[in-house]
Amino acid sequence: MRPVDASVLEGAGKVLAVHLSYRSRAEQRGRIPEHPSYFMKAASSLSLSGTPVERPAGTELLAFEGEIALVIGTTARRVLPDDAWRHVGWVTASNDLGVYDLKYADKGSNVRSKSGDGFTPLGPRLIPASAVDPAGLRVRTWVNGEAVQDDTTAGLLFDLPRIVADLSQLMTLHPGDIILTGTPAGSSVVVPGDVVEVEVDAPAAGLATGRLSTPVTQGETPFAGFGNGPRLTDADRIDAYGSAEAAGVPTPGLDPALKAKLESVATATLSANLRKRGLNNVSIDGLQCTRPGSKVVGLARTLRYVPNREDLFKTHGAGFNAQKRAIDSVNPGEILVMEARGEKGTGTVGDILGLRAQVRGAAAIITDGGVRDFTAVAGLDMPTFFANPHPAVLGRRHIPWDTDITIACGGTTVQPGDIIVADSDGILVVPPAIAEELADECIRQEAEEEFIFAMVGEGNSVDGLYPMNARWRARYDQWAAERGR
Repeated sequence: MRPVDASVLEGAGKVLAVHLSYRSRAEQRGRIPEHPSYFMKAASSLSLSGTPVERPAGTELLAFEGEIALVIGTTARRVLPDDAWRHVGWVTASNDLGVYDLKYADKGSNVRSKSGDGFTPLGPRLIPASAVDPAGLRVRTWVNGEAVQDDTTAGLLFDLPRIVADLSQLMTLHPGDIILTGTPAGSSVVVPGDVVEVEVDAPAAGLATGRLSTPVTQGETPFAGFGNGPRLTDADRIDAYGSAEAAGVPTPGLDPALKAKLESVATATLSANLRKRGLNNVSIDGLQCTRPGSKVVGLARTLRYVPNREDLFKTHGAGFNAQKRAIDSVNPGEILVMEARGEKGTGTVGDILGLRAQVRGAAAIITDGGVRDFTAVAGLDMPTFFANPHPAVLGRRHIPWDTDITIACGGTTVQPGDIIVADSDGILVVPPAIAEELADECIRQEAEEEFIFAMVGEGNSVDGLYPMNARWRARYDQWAAERGR
C-alpha cells in the first residue's frame, strides 16, 4: 500500500473513462451496451483527496460518480483479457465528476463537462493490483456521510481485464495511465457545501483505499461569451439526478379537469359519440379485467412484442429489455398498453413487473396477451386488462421489442398519448384532439338520459320522449336548469 501523492498525478499520461459498465447504471439509463465505450479526461483534472472541487459559476448540475480507478503498471499493447490484469499496477478510488450544464457543448466527447480542474480526484491510497482479484472489488460512495452507492465488480457488464485489453487494441497503455472503470447506479447531483467520499476495497484480501474525500465549493468566475456557456434541458436534469422524480421534473399527464369529465361518463356513451364522428374502430376488444367494475382513465404508454426468434431473443430479450424499460418508466396515472398480437400462449406481464407498475403509479396495464402469476396480479390494487392467464414466460412466443410507438392492441390502433377510457362495458381509445369536446357532449347526453330514465320511471311512454320532441325538450330544459345542469 502506498499513498496517492503528486507523483501519481504527474505520472498520468492519459486518463480514460468507460461510459457504462455496471448493470445497475445501465438499467437505470435504459440501455445495455454490447461492448464498452470510452471518453478521455484531461490529466489536469486529477486531484488528491481533500482537494475542493468547484461547481463552475452559472451551472447547476455537478454530479459525482464513485468509481474504481486502475493505474497501469507496465506497458500494454494488444494484450488479451486473460493477460491484461498483470499490466495493472495499482487500484484506487476515484470520483468521475462532471457538470451536465456543458454536456451539449462537445457532442458526446465530454471534454468540458468532465475535464474541469479537480474533476478527477484519486486516492487516498493505492492497492497493489497483484494482491486482489479484479472480480472481488467493491466501490462505495457517501455524500455528507450518507451511503448513496454500493456495488461490486460482480455487477460489471464488462470485467476489468476486458476493459484493459479492449483499450490496448488501439492504443498503447503506458505506466501511469489511469482508467476509470465506470460508476454503478446512485450517481446524482451535489451542491456547494457537500462532501463526497468514495472508497474501494477488496474484502477478501482485507485491503482498502480509505475514503477519498472531495468537498464541493462554489466557483465565482462566470463563463465568458467567446465560448459555450451553461445550458440545460429537463433531459439533462433527469440524467444528472437519475430520475424525473429526483430531478423535480414534472411528467406529462392528463389534464385533471378533462380526466374528471371522462371518468363521469360511461364508455357506452363515449362509444356512441365517437361513432357520430365516424370513429367505429376505437375499442380494444376481447379482454377481461383483474378488478371487474374498475373505471380507469389515463394516457397511453405503449409496448410492442414481436414473434419470438431465438437469435433475436438473445439480443433483445435479456437484461433491461423493452418490457422492463416500459414498466420502469411508466408515469403516475399512465396506462401501459401492450401489443401481443392476440397471442394467448404466454404471459406478457407477471407479479413482479405488475407490482413495479403499481409502485410507479400506473393507472392500469392493458395487454391482448396472457398474464403470468395471475393470482398475484389479480391481487394488486392496479387493474390489468388481459386476454387470459398463462404460465409461460416471454421467450415461448414473444420478444419485447419497442416502446412508445404506434401499436395494435385488441383489434385497434393505439398511439402514445392517446387517452384510454375503460370500464365494465369495455376499453376505448380516445384521440386527444377531440377529447374535451367529446366529454362535454357525453355529459350532456347522460344528463338527458337521466331525465328520460326518470320520466319513463314515472310511467311516460318513450314515444316522443326518446328521442325528445319539442315538448319534452322544453320540460328537460326546465329540469336541467333546476338542477344546475
